[in-house]
Amino acid sequence: MALDLFAEALADLDPAEGEVETAELVVSDDVLVKLFALGPDAELSPHEHGDSTNVFHILDGEVTVVRDDETESIAAPGVVLHERGDVHGARNETDEVVAFTASLCPLPGSG
Repeated sequence: MALDLFAEALADLDPAEGEVETAELVVSDDVLVKLFALGPDAELSPHEHGDSTNVFHILDGEVTVVRDDETESIAAPGVVLHERGDVHGARNETDEVVAFTASLCPLPGSG
């Protein structure tokens, strides 16, 4: 049994230029951990979670994180906190596939 959920899930993702592929690593009653692989020039559109905190863990490459009207390039390894209600997203401005997880807690409707 492998405890690491990241490597196998990432191996199954191969986004082309401009594409975003995802895998759910952990889904429980109160937390979701989702893996995002962004091909070159791909974007996870800005959005918000009004009732949940969202944490990005940058695991491979350099991700341009968008929050409200600000952007910052974060190289792996990196951690970015998005408080409840923060409008946030991510872009890949590199020529390589980049990968990060997003942890959402609590899930809407839990607790």
